[in-house]
Amino acid sequence: MAARRPYVRPMDGWWRRDRFFLKYMARELTAFFVVAYALVLLAGVIRLSQGRGAFEGWLDGLRSGWSVALHLVLLAVFLFHTYSWFSIMPKTMPPLVVSGHRVPAWAITAAGLACAGVASIALFLAFAGRPR
Repeated sequence: MAARRPYVRPMDGWWRRDRFFLKYMARELTAFFVVAYALVLLAGVIRLSQGRGAFEGWLDGLRSGWSVALHLVLLAVFLFHTYSWFSIMPKTMPPLVVSGHRVPAWAITAAGLACAGVASIALFLAFAGRPR
């Protein structure tokens, strides 16, 4: 009697079969862009430690067309990352109860996005008027 072969479930493209998993993988993919931008900033810190000339060269590199295009792509990715982060926040935190009523998920997400927006605007205003 021949032995039966074990069932092996195909795993190719498992995340493309369901919209939930597609959104999950897109959210996780943004982590690579965060790391890439952290490396750009780390390069700036290293150039700053090497002196004014090296740091000015790094700044000139940031002003190039490719760098501006990269930063626009990163901005779009980070906006998606921020939205997805705050949209899953109500699902990951314990229930929030105010005056005996549970706060709806949309309110928690909206509050998180509003705080992120206010913090971003405050940082922009704090550094916008500084000389280069």
